[in-house]
Amino acid sequence: MSNRIGVLGCGWLGLPLAQRLVEKGLEVHGTTTSSDKLEALQNLGIVPYHISLSENGIDGDIETFLSHIDILVINVPPKLRQGNAESFIEKMKQLQAQIKKSPVSKILFVSSTAVYGDEDGDVTEASPPNPVTESGKQLLASEQLFQNDSSRLTTILRFGGLIGPNRHPIKQLSGKKDLKNGHHPINLIHLEDCIHMISSIINEGYWGEIFNGVYPLHPSKKDYYSAEAVKRGVAPPEYLDLPVHDTGKRVKSENFLQKGHQFTTSIISSST
Repeated sequence: MSNRIGVLGCGWLGLPLAQRLVEKGLEVHGTTTSSDKLEALQNLGIVPYHISLSENGIDGDIETFLSHIDILVINVPPKLRQGNAESFIEKMKQLQAQIKKSPVSKILFVSSTAVYGDEDGDVTEASPPNPVTESGKQLLASEQLFQNDSSRLTTILRFGGLIGPNRHPIKQLSGKKDLKNGHHPINLIHLEDCIHMISSIINEGYWGEIFNGVYPLHPSKKDYYSAEAVKRGVAPPEYLDLPVHDTGKRVKSENFLQKGHQFTTSIISSST
């Protein structure tokens, strides 16, 4: 197993991931778009780099960052909301051009279950992607960009909705009215299991594969978010009582579970 890992994007997921890898005794190089965070990364034992990707180029010493690592974890979510017309796939093309000139031999690309679109019923890694959102379409194009590079091995990890310390969808949903699809199942994963999956892929050498990252519990949105709201003492969201024409998608993490791994952290909050 290689012991030189780069985490591109030390944010909400990337920073605790990098910390955990350092604790395992690995050499970890990490990037941030904020120069204010460089010292904090260094204090955690992470070799810090100030790097920012754009569709027109890369600011920062991307060459040096890539030259020191064998495994690259790409954890850069698309920012296509709030009217941002930035092209995520063009950013990834800029990155891949640099990777091609580097010693990086393995890539773990953090993607999203948004690539499956609005499918009904159970969805596994064998299900064909069918994205409907711009974010989902650009993520799928980016997955394929790295997968099609035969000179290095790329594993795709498609996470469901991310929850964890200070991050939960109920914060945005609380008190909202006239929401649709309350009967659809949730597809969520806790930060701890995100780190657990990435660490397992690196430890076990699961390269050239696709994984779904969703906790194997899928109550309806209405039931789940109502219960989570009660635990936090906030107003529950209100869903429309409409005729049910579809079942919604239930994302299964078959590949990870079939390899004998388990999820460790429940998406059900403890009562406060």
